[in-house]
Amino acid sequence: MIVALIAALAPSLVFLLTLSALLSAAETSMTAASRGRLHQLEREGDRAARRINRLLGNQETMIGAILLANNVINIGASALTTSVLSVAFPGPLGALIATGVMTVLVVIFAEILPKTLAIARADDVARTLSVPTFWVVRIFGPLADGAQWVVRLTLRPFGIKLDAGTDVLAAHEEIRGAVEYHHSEGLVETRDRWMLGGVLDLGEMDVSEVMVHRRSMETVDGGLSAREIVAETLASQHSRVPIYRDEPENVVGVLHVKDLLRAITDADGRIDDLDVGAILREPWFIPETTSLKDQLAAFLKRQNHFALVVDEYGGLQGLVTLEDILEEIVGEIEDEHDVVAAGVKPADGGGVIVEGSVTIRDLNRAMNWNLPDDEAVTVAGLLIHEAQAIPEVGQTYTFYHHRFRVEARKGARITSLKVEPLPREDDGE
Repeated sequence: MIVALIAALAPSLVFLLTLSALLSAAETSMTAASRGRLHQLEREGDRAARRINRLLGNQETMIGAILLANNVINIGASALTTSVLSVAFPGPLGALIATGVMTVLVVIFAEILPKTLAIARADDVARTLSVPTFWVVRIFGPLADGAQWVVRLTLRPFGIKLDAGTDVLAAHEEIRGAVEYHHSEGLVETRDRWMLGGVLDLGEMDVSEVMVHRRSMETVDGGLSAREIVAETLASQHSRVPIYRDEPENVVGVLHVKDLLRAITDADGRIDDLDVGAILREPWFIPETTSLKDQLAAFLKRQNHFALVVDEYGGLQGLVTLEDILEEIVGEIEDEHDVVAAGVKPADGGGVIVEGSVTIRDLNRAMNWNLPDDEAVTVAGLLIHEAQAIPEVGQTYTFYHHRFRVEARKGARITSLKVEPLPREDDGE
């Protein structure tokens, strides 16, 4: 009798467990599949990829529907097994045997096995199961939405509000996390990691963080003679030079070397006859709070690669160029004569000598360090922020697993520091 009951139960149980396994595999593969590859396949005309992307467009409903269907099947299979074994083993023994058998079967064959396979071949499994998953969501989706409504209603008295349209993880942070993970696995090179991170940071950084400070700007006094202006402009390393009147912060125009050479040619080389004011380009002033992403778009739209940065009172703070923004992505362009980075050179006994004006991001990139740049832009600014004072020459501070020593100071400005990493103790983490 017992053998006959088990033989009658087996086909139904295998069928239900197979359905449960397929649903478990669908749930895991749909959430683990590569969104980038699926979008590419959809653009190439793959119908299964298109179906998956539609399902992932409302991921909460999809997962809720799959879980609901899976639980219905597992509970039904357990109830059926309990009813059959209770006949063969009357009393509590039948229920205990049914519980043990179903626990083993569901955990191994309906959970671990299909989900392991789905993780290993997520894209292929998701595409294979896209059609049945679509119909499961069509049938059980409304019930899942109702269950979610009950959940939100239950959590509301506790002050917990869930918004179905809000992503738990922003797309940028998701990409950044993927880059960091693949870098830790050795699949993304350090330089590529910085470049990808630089692109993602454009929307979070202001031009004030990458601009050339007004102290470091090369400007020319517009009150000089034409010959003196030409001499100073040609002596500059830049093709665009701000021209000021009376005081350096009063920039009245920008002199482009091409415009200057064209004017000299038109004047048959008579430099003293030049009217420099007539060839000046109108300065472009931008607020210091402009994001790098917006400024990059503005540079491309206006086809102007040079802008002057001002604060909320209109005071000149510095200048920013298209090259400054691009260098946040690709890093400093070096040649065979360059040192480690501009303003950074190796120090005797280890570490580096750093100019105070070097940005933390540039130092991190040059040395593959991870000093924080949330509270300060430059290395000197980081030291002052942590010390809560303006250090004297020779003072040494240790923080963020690095030792900072002030090498030179000009007035209240730190001009040179020695920075060296400290050995990290093995704390077992």
